[in-house]
Amino acid sequence: MEEDAANAGGFWSSYENGFTQWLERLQGNAPEGSDPIAAAATFLGALWNTFVWLFANIAEAIYNIAFAVSHPTVWLDWLSWANTTEDKESLMRFIYYGGSHELFFALFVLFLTLTAVALLHRPFMWGCVRVLEGFANKIGRTFAWAGLLMVLVQIMIIFMQRVFAVSELSIGLGIAMTFDVSWWAESLKLYNALIVCLCVTYTFVQGGHVRVDLVYSAVGHRAKRIIDMIGSMVFMVPAAILTWMYGWYFLWRHLVVPNPSASDSLERLLNKARALRWNVETIGFSPNGFNAYFLFKVLLVTFTALVLLHSVAFFYRSYLELVEGEESIDKYLDKDSLGEGEEAYEGTH
Repeated sequence: MEEDAANAGGFWSSYENGFTQWLERLQGNAPEGSDPIAAAATFLGALWNTFVWLFANIAEAIYNIAFAVSHPTVWLDWLSWANTTEDKESLMRFIYYGGSHELFFALFVLFLTLTAVALLHRPFMWGCVRVLEGFANKIGRTFAWAGLLMVLVQIMIIFMQRVFAVSELSIGLGIAMTFDVSWWAESLKLYNALIVCLCVTYTFVQGGHVRVDLVYSAVGHRAKRIIDMIGSMVFMVPAAILTWMYGWYFLWRHLVVPNPSASDSLERLLNKARALRWNVETIGFSPNGFNAYFLFKVLLVTFTALVLLHSVAFFYRSYLELVEGEESIDKYLDKDSLGEGEEAYEGTH
């Protein structure tokens, strides 16, 4: 966020000030018009610069959170779209910061704060686990019905196409939604994507993901929990971040023009904002085929957000089961059941 974009009231009117300039300097960013900052000559110097850079980004994240909360119109004004210059610039800021290191450090600071409070008060950590796992279960159990809907639509297509030989199908109450049979056939991929993207963490909570176990079953309780903690932070989080970085710009390139790029600076995106307009992708693979493929990009970003949230829940649960012992395994875990005697068919296989 820059000075001419921040005059939106709040506790202070301008984002840029001496504090932010000092933080920029600590991050190694030379002021405009000055010579680039020289790289460290020794390993210890480089290590020190890394710590300074990390400190500066964390400090800036706290500042950014406060500024974003106190100046919501700077980046959310586009929600009340009126096709004004302010709307376009706020949308470009939203796109830029949605895939920026500023957002990463803001979330990192929130995670550190939440974890610090949870470590001081263990019931609060259990509460976080229950809320996040409950959220995953709620989302998953809701969108799992897309599987039934997919089957019903497929049956309807077969009957209408093979038995009644019609080329179009209409569904609706009062206002009918009419599309070609090929549109309905291609839309089956959307239901499958809903299950894959929105039921992923629900399946994780239920222990339904297939695992290739080479070491896990042979180690003890504490080693398992440590493996889980490391796995959630070293594998789940980085993989989700990489997917988010790809999916975020992939999504917006199919929603607006000029197309934003991950390599664009904020200033460049704000310059592009002058020509910004909505251009939602409605191109299908066939003339009468499914034409809402932008929904798949939305689902990709949603999938990543769910995985990031659940990585926190899994890390917290693993830590709590580590410190509280084996009696806390599956504590507060809300798992589905197929009924008595069907335990062999539940969970991971």
